[in-house]
This record gives sequence, structure tokens and C-alpha cells, in this order.
Amino acid sequence: MDVQFASDLEVWGPQRAAPGPSLTQAEAYCRSLARRHYENFTLVSWMLPRRLHQHFFNVYAYCRWADDLGDEVGDPERAAQLLDWWRGELAACYDGRASHPVFVALRQTIERLAIPRQPFEDLISAFQQDQRVTQYESFAQLRDYCRRSADPVGRIVLYVCDCFNEHNARLSDSICTGLQLANFWQDVSRDFDIGRIYLPRETRVRFGYSDEELRDRRTNAAFIEVMRFEVARARQFLFDGLPLIDALPGRLQIDIELFARGGLSILDQIERIGYRVWERRPVVTRRELARLFAITLGRSLWRHVVRRGEPTPICLTVLPRPSGHDERAGVTESSGRPRPSGMVE
Repeated sequence: MDVQFASDLEVWGPQRAAPGPSLTQAEAYCRSLARRHYENFTLVSWMLPRRLHQHFFNVYAYCRWADDLGDEVGDPERAAQLLDWWRGELAACYDGRASHPVFVALRQTIERLAIPRQPFEDLISAFQQDQRVTQYESFAQLRDYCRRSADPVGRIVLYVCDCFNEHNARLSDSICTGLQLANFWQDVSRDFDIGRIYLPRETRVRFGYSDEELRDRRTNAAFIEVMRFEVARARQFLFDGLPLIDALPGRLQIDIELFARGGLSILDQIERIGYRVWERRPVVTRRELARLFAITLGRSLWRHVVRRGEPTPICLTVLPRPSGHDERAGVTESSGRPRPSGMVE
């Protein structure tokens, strides 16, 4: 278990003896936690309106604690118990009885921005699923997991940014699922080391990659086709969500596009190494991240020039498309553990 998390759990866990903190203390704790764990937060928070910084710290602290309760304890039964306790703390928060520092701070965010309870509940349910489900038979099952492990984060962000509507939520879901899938395919080997297999069995069967070959971590023609197919599917989710960028106010466009383009860059790196993720973990370097930031900033400036003279909306209300993308196997070739923010490492 992470030493710092073990210390925090002792102080603020179910057996805590410490009295509940003041709002000022709770917000300071969330800021410290976010900055300690989230190496890209300085860049991202700089691009966000200052009035939203603390809300993002509070949301991140909630996700970080839930994630660590699921993954850092080392005992699935104990992790499940702690996640049940975390759900109880969430209920107390919505009932106005928050005492844990994360929830004392988060209560202010929830009240001011009218964030419903469901996305927070969904995240807990996904982390609880991790304690009993270690592999997936079908992509539909994996997609349902992403719906609860990744998509809620995007929906919460939309509420924080005062841009939630059903159309934006669908686009956000597509980006968040695409990011989650990109992280899965980046970490095939790492996840296998901890007993988790996210490559759906139906895909492996379709391309003739046997369970024995999976256990042996074999990179062969069948495995490459499995990876090619799943990378294309993840890319399609990300592409399908890109219209969200134009539905957001200026500086938020940069953040969302950075996340989406970062996921696409991970997929590009997987392709560049010939899908050989058993032997090598593809990463997006700081240099590449800086390049993506420069490109994204340039696109944002160009959009501003094009729109100059037009009123800048806080959030656009757009009619939904007649139909969404096909979540079944037939996607085009062009195209952490849930990470709370789907971050590029």
C-alpha cells in the first residue's frame, strides 16, 4: 500500500479519531492530495478558470480516494468493505452530515453546482466490480464497466463547468470511454501482472488468439490483429466525442482537446511499436505532450479568430445527432484500473 495513502487511511478511515475538519482545512487537504498525485494538474489547472480550481481539486480527491480504496488495499474483501464505507460517507455528504475532509469540501461543490449523486455512485460500483471481476467475455460487458468507471468523471466535469446537457454528456461519454480503452491497451502487460484482463474474450476468439497464448503473453499474428481491432475501436470512440470541444467555452476547449488528443497519441504509439505491448509499454513523452499542447492552443486561437465578433456562449445547446456510433464490433479502421482522469502518463 502507498505509504501516504496508508497514513491518510489511518487518520481519516472508518476508525478515525480525528474530528471533522473545517471547510478551509478540508479544501487545503484536497488541494494537497491533487497536487501530490496528479503530475499534469499544474498545466491543466492553469488553463481552467480560477473559480473552478477548488471544485476540480475536490472532485479529484474523491476519485483518488475511491481508486486507492479499490486498488491499494491488496485484499479484495477488505477493499469491498472500505468501498461500502466510502458509499456511506457519500450518502452522509448528500444528507448534509459530511465529516471526512474530502466530503466536507465536496459538499460545497455539490451544492453550488447541483451535481447529482449518480455519477459518484457509479464510480464506487465500478471499483467494487474490480474486486470480483478480473476479465470480460464481451465488449458490451467492458463498455458497461467503462460507463461506470470513466464516463461519470466526464459528466461531473460538465456539471462543474456548467455545461451539462444530454447531448454533451453523450459526447463526453465517448471521449471518456475512448480514454479508458486507450489506457487499457497501453497497459495490457501491467494489468495482466495484477490479474486483470481487459481484452474481451469475444475479440480474442474472433481472431484466433487462444487462452494459452494469452497466458504465455505471445505476440503473434493473431494478437496483433486483436490489438489492431481494439485500438481502432478506441480511436473511434475518441473521434466520435471530439464535437464536444466546440460545445464548450474557450479555455475549457483546450483541456478537453488535450485529454482526447492525448488518448489518440497513446493509440498512435501502440501502432508505432507494432502493437507489441507485451514487450514494451507505449508512453506519451513530455515532449509529445508539449507538442500536443502547442497544437491544441493553436487550434483554440484559430477558433477564437473565426468566431471573433460573435457572442461567446457559456454552453451551446445542440440538438442530438439522429444516431450515435455503432458500439458493436464493426468500427472503421481509422480509428485505472480506472484512472480518475484518464491521464496521459
